Amino acid sequence: MPFGDVVRARRTALMISLNDMAERLGISPGYWSRVERSIEGPPSDELVERVAAILGIPMDELFIEAKRLPPDMRQDMGRVVLAYRRLRAMRLR
Repeated sequence: MPFGDVVRARRTALMISLNDMAERLGISPGYWSRVERSIEGPPSDELVERVAAILGIPMDELFIEAKRLPPDMRQDMGRVVLAYRRLRAMRLR
């Protein structure tokens, strides 16, 4: 499911209006509407983290929906890739 669909579904389930969400994030409602409709790509890392906190979505899951690694994992990209390759090799056995 695209990032925008995930956050819109959770926001509406929590009965948070689009305007309220944008206000909590400190951004314009128009921009947030475009994110939720996938006209804009996922927002900055800082906003993804804040959205996760507001909506109660695990941060790692929301970064996965944004199709990028969380910032702390990017700093150790080599180990992340090696761990992934090892895990994948073990699953293929």
